[in-house]
Amino acid sequence: MKQVPLKISCFLVVCCCAFNATADGQQRNVRLHQLFESYYQESLQQDPISATFAGDARYNDLLANDISAPYLKQKEQFDKKYLRLLSVYDKRTLNTADQISFDVLKEILDMDIERMKYHPEYLPVNQFSSLPLLMGQLGSGQSAQPFATIKDYENWFKRITAFSAWTDTAISNMQKGVSKGIVLPKALVVKMIPQMESLAEKDTAKNPLFLPLNHLPTHISAAEQEQLRQSFLQALTSVLLPAYQHFADYLKNDYLPHASDAAGLSGIPGGKELYRYYVRYFTTTDRSPEDIYETGIREVTRISKAMEELKEQSGFRGTLQEYFVFLRTDRQFMPFKSPEEVIQAYQQIYDKIKPRLHTMLSVAPKARFEIRRVEAFREASQNGPSYTIGAMDGSRPGIFYVPVPDPTKINVTFLGMEATFIHEAIPGHHYQISLQQENTTLPTFRRQINFSAFTEGWALYCESLGKELGCYTDIPQQMGALNNEIHRAIRLVLDVGIHTGKMTREDAVKYMLAHESISEEEAVTSVERYMAIPGQALTYKIGEQEILRLRAKYKKLQGTRFNIIQFNDALLAQGDMPLKVLERYMDNRAANH
Repeated sequence: MKQVPLKISCFLVVCCCAFNATADGQQRNVRLHQLFESYYQESLQQDPISATFAGDARYNDLLANDISAPYLKQKEQFDKKYLRLLSVYDKRTLNTADQISFDVLKEILDMDIERMKYHPEYLPVNQFSSLPLLMGQLGSGQSAQPFATIKDYENWFKRITAFSAWTDTAISNMQKGVSKGIVLPKALVVKMIPQMESLAEKDTAKNPLFLPLNHLPTHISAAEQEQLRQSFLQALTSVLLPAYQHFADYLKNDYLPHASDAAGLSGIPGGKELYRYYVRYFTTTDRSPEDIYETGIREVTRISKAMEELKEQSGFRGTLQEYFVFLRTDRQFMPFKSPEEVIQAYQQIYDKIKPRLHTMLSVAPKARFEIRRVEAFREASQNGPSYTIGAMDGSRPGIFYVPVPDPTKINVTFLGMEATFIHEAIPGHHYQISLQQENTTLPTFRRQINFSAFTEGWALYCESLGKELGCYTDIPQQMGALNNEIHRAIRLVLDVGIHTGKMTREDAVKYMLAHESISEEEAVTSVERYMAIPGQALTYKIGEQEILRLRAKYKKLQGTRFNIIQFNDALLAQGDMPLKVLERYMDNRAANH
């Protein structure tokens, strides 16, 4: 998902130089940056998977048992140590860039420490995002785990062994959760069981974990290849597949009977406090769930009115709900016959956007970019395209993953294909994340994304630039863009509603079906995602609203001097950050330009 881009603009260079050195007459604090680097290097040892995804191969054989009691104790000590080291510095004496990095690290450490008191280790998995699913991606050979040398395979064998220990710990922790009433909703557990069973499949043609057998290193002898093949099969059949089967059996036979009938966190002890924590963690604001819920209601009303107006323009005679059904079911909006046609349609969107990117941004990443179909074992549980981060060193591209379980059912309208590509790929996630990774003026730990509210806020904000990028030229795609936007507004209502007890799973599905063009299957998948990852769905609209608010603020202050390219460049110049830090940074930038 990366393309060799436009030249880096003077504005980015000016911004980076100014904020790193002379903007406020201060130099970079060398000792503080040494602390930042020390933190980053030590954090990689604690989280070897992140090192692998960053393209750092030193820990490719390791897998932290990050839900075990010894690890959690060590992690708390680590966080407190770096908070003490940070406290030595007076933030007021730092330049703008270092102030941002100081605030970023403190936010990470503070939130990590607070999370531990809620025992997240009792709920270590869900059907949308979990270590077992991530191991499935890594083990397929299609992700960050390399399989190019004998050493690479040996690294994977060691990681497999560590994963088996992780699953044992997960089961033990989940049993503790059962004893305390801290359990997952039944609807989620039911979805996880077939995921684990598919990764325990012994048929080499059906399980993606066997795929690296098809790509054994060609530079070694036939005898070495055969020995490696046997070692690989032994590791999978005696360690990895049994671990998945053991976990699947536990979920089905032991955990499911104790799972919660409630949809959200309000149904478990301490759930109200835990949800408020997740709201703060994901939005990086102090906004209350109640305030966010009311914001969602207002946004749904506003966007619904715009959809009604667009329906009238289309000449459709009927209610908005009937128009949704028409858009969702009429065959003209489902033109694809093969997965390749779907992938090509996204490529054509990219080709349309490319010549216009310079009108919105003067910066672009060097990183490579690819469009790929989602792996079969993940496809059924994915409710739309997504972006996977590339390696920091450029060795692995950013990837726009497209699920195509049935190409004849891919609907160009209610999927909002143009808006989705802009959000997930270019100039959304791929630009923001890749530019952050490539910005060597940032401390290394900040070249990784940390704040969903900024990252998702930027991507949703990019959707609002679609017309300027040559998209949304017909009513179906305009409707698709509005459908994407109302989907994010609905999330504010549903996420809060589900986790505060205002809504059941069924209530949430009905609300989605009433307010956007979406199939019942897609609505169920979406609602279950919000059930699985409390608070994360809030980040899109909250982040976008903050960026739009800042744009309106500076446009009013600067009048004719306001430049949209410089504003967008500036948003990306210092990497992601908490929303409560963003305005201070942008105010400083505006004052110096």
